[in-house]
Amino acid sequence: MNRLARGDISSAARIVVKVGSSSISGANAGQIAPLVDAIAEAHGRGTEVVLVSSGAIAIGMPYLHLDERPTDLATQQAAASVGQNLLIFRYQDSLDRYDIVAGQVLLTAGDLENPAHRSNARRAMDRLLALRILPIVNENDTVATHEIRFGDNDRLAAMVATLIQADLLVLLSDVDALYTKPPHLPGAERIDHIAAGEALAGMEFGTATGSGVGTGGASTKVSAARIAADAGTAVLVTATGLVAEALRGDHVGTWFEPAASPSGHPLP
Repeated sequence: MNRLARGDISSAARIVVKVGSSSISGANAGQIAPLVDAIAEAHGRGTEVVLVSSGAIAIGMPYLHLDERPTDLATQQAAASVGQNLLIFRYQDSLDRYDIVAGQVLLTAGDLENPAHRSNARRAMDRLLALRILPIVNENDTVATHEIRFGDNDRLAAMVATLIQADLLVLLSDVDALYTKPPHLPGAERIDHIAAGEALAGMEFGTATGSGVGTGGASTKVSAARIAADAGTAVLVTATGLVAEALRGDHVGTWFEPAASPSGHPLP
């Protein structure tokens, strides 16, 4: 895996794209189509793309007559069971326009901490990509317990990017880039570039998404970006609405430069 420069995104061989619940569920369900458009464009030029998508619990909630994300594990698992089926259907329905087939990959943190399971997961995804299938990865909420959860799909995406030695990880949210403090606060400044190993002293990253359906935020994205960048994968953090520009290599979002000497597999 070669270290990717910001200007070379359009020539990346393998990219992982992560999208959060709030970006593709509820009032934002319509963002699935433009997300698929951008992925299909990259796929069409030969790039191997893996999509890490949250949303199963959020999409399943209305079918369980829930107005907010459940707090108990059993109800989360039930909502995920219903929502995962619908999530993949919605993606495949949109992908059909490009004759791209999706493959569902559900993982727990335990899978990537177990050498045999990790090897099997990589083998399966390598084969899917070789067959020009689009792997759509999510946490396996139906069987995951509190002890073996990733906790958020930003971390899962970083682990997947490292597992398959992706050139680039794109972390999407509802904000165009990272800021020195929550962007609605006075004095918040946009961060364009973060050098490999650069300390982010004085930054104030919040943790809440504000959507009521997701679990990530700016701090989880920074942590996930660090995991991937330290392992040699470049990271771009930007808004879901800018995914087409991001995958074309336009100068958007916050760029995390990959480490020159990767630290190896970032698992405990």
